[in-house]
Amino acid sequence: MLNDSSDGLFLFTRFPQPGQAKTRLIPTLGEAGAASLQKQMTEHLLRRFQPICAKEDIQLQIHFAGGSRQEIQSWLGQHVLSFPQCEGSLGDRIAFALQQGFAAQLQRIIVVGSDCPGIDKTHILQALALLETHDVVLGPATDGGYYLIGLNQLWLPLFENVPWSTERLLAMTRAIAARMGLSVALLKPLSDIDRPEDLPIWYRVLEADAA
Repeated sequence: MLNDSSDGLFLFTRFPQPGQAKTRLIPTLGEAGAASLQKQMTEHLLRRFQPICAKEDIQLQIHFAGGSRQEIQSWLGQHVLSFPQCEGSLGDRIAFALQQGFAAQLQRIIVVGSDCPGIDKTHILQALALLETHDVVLGPATDGGYYLIGLNQLWLPLFENVPWSTERLLAMTRAIAARMGLSVALLKPLSDIDRPEDLPIWYRVLEADAA
């Protein structure tokens, strides 16, 4: 165990290598522009999460794809807890991270991606509170997926044979949870930044931060 925290916040991201990051936005932004967006959105969420986690004693972990731990720490700082994602589907990678987190004695774990800039302190703290009375917390994304999942133990079927990156993800995840008899709480919907039509959402976030 890395510290005495009982709660974890896992931020999934990708090293901003041009050509490998935010690939659905490359036709609009170019390889360098899409990678820059990946970099900016990760840094945006990290700036939001670090003070929350320090104040609330939440263990913040970066789970990265692409790049090396040295490159991640050179980018985000030597003090960040960073872990390479395993191979396989997104479900495999989330399940592996959760397995490691619960094995390290974390009691409640929130997993978020780097592509939803609207996540803030309210969503994290609400999700942790809901895990006191529910088995699963989901943050619905407006595209039919989810931007956040919170668990108090690892329920592997939630990550197996589900349609990642489709509009059916949230509904199928809820259906699996129902079949397992798990109680599910939902947060307010937020939007991911995945497609060119999503970019105005990011620009509004930047304007709000500047203001």
